[in-house]
Amino acid sequence: MNSITARHPHPRRETCAGSIDNSRRRLRMHRFLPAFLLAFALFGASIPSTAQFVWRNHPTSEGLSAAEFSRLVRDLSEDGGYFRSDNFTSNETSYLHVVDKLRELGASGGAYIGVGPEQNFTYIAKVRPRIAFIIDIRRQAMIQHLMFKAIFQLAPDRVHYLSLLLSKPLPKDKYPAADASVSDMLAFIQKIPADERAYAANLAAIRKTIGEDFKVQLTEADQASLDFVYTNFRNDGLDIAYRMEGMRGGWFPTLKELIEQPDQHGKLGNFLASKDDYDFVRAMHRRNLIIPVVGDFAGKKALASIGDYLHKNGYIVSAFYTSNVEQYLFQNGVFGGFADNVRKLPINEKSLFIRAVPNTRFLHPAQVAGHRITTLLQQMTVFLRDYDEARYQNYNELVLTHYIAADGSR
Repeated sequence: MNSITARHPHPRRETCAGSIDNSRRRLRMHRFLPAFLLAFALFGASIPSTAQFVWRNHPTSEGLSAAEFSRLVRDLSEDGGYFRSDNFTSNETSYLHVVDKLRELGASGGAYIGVGPEQNFTYIAKVRPRIAFIIDIRRQAMIQHLMFKAIFQLAPDRVHYLSLLLSKPLPKDKYPAADASVSDMLAFIQKIPADERAYAANLAAIRKTIGEDFKVQLTEADQASLDFVYTNFRNDGLDIAYRMEGMRGGWFPTLKELIEQPDQHGKLGNFLASKDDYDFVRAMHRRNLIIPVVGDFAGKKALASIGDYLHKNGYIVSAFYTSNVEQYLFQNGVFGGFADNVRKLPINEKSLFIRAVPNTRFLHPAQVAGHRITTLLQQMTVFLRDYDEARYQNYNELVLTHYIAADGSR
């Protein structure tokens, strides 16, 4: 997730279609309908056969049916909102700093809630929840997560995942093994050029997977949003990064840099750095247990509905990754609505917030040199107690009160 400009309520609210119109104006549409049959003819040469990897419905105890997944995506979501960035990737290089502390404090199993793009997959891999919800105010984020889900569905391993994500077709029988080092995998992918024919075939397969296997019907605006996101991954490859609307440049880590980013002890931890982590996240997706939802943290429906679902199904929240969304909730005068929604979630003493604090605001005591973001934890029960005692009058007070740093300081 991108903590400098995270998803947040904005004074300007839009309909679902309206929020996508911003993306459509920025994109010169590429239509592949005339080449539809050609795309599928090429499909087998560019990615593994879907027949081998498509998940079929299992009993509820082993996952959610496609129909139930689709229903949750639809029924839990609110109307889409607007923000001025494209969060293709996270921009938080400190995201791994709290992983050891998460484990030490017992944040595992249960339910995971998060915001933003691929960073959630790393936290899911570390927390190992039973179910996960990704909630974001922009509908484009939900479409992007459906794209990710389709790629997980189709890609049996990490190298196939990157091949599909970046439209870089693999040479037949000549690519790194499933357990190859991440450095070897990235070096191999880096050398392969993006391919227009593979892009067209892969996009057609992604659309088909979303519609037929996930039972999610995309509107015309959704299709445009999917085209926009997938085109940018093709064009930028491993150099894709967070982007402000209408701008390129600025300091934001690339996807390659995020994958290779170590924790504060020099240990890799991205979900693509480990075969086991990738396999866990893929299994969650194939069981329809990572559910993207369009929602406002302070809104009346999405987060409260997630809480209701978790209560009814016996889940406790283990971790809630908020990035710095709360910064914008304070700015927009709606932080109380978020606190009310947190109160509706099933939590206990082990339930933890994961927060990302921009060091551009002030020098946080827990800042790690060389990082523009400080990643912190906080017990969710402590948050509610402090809120009820009126300890949080602004964002600075929130992130400086009863936080848990990576080194254990508070």
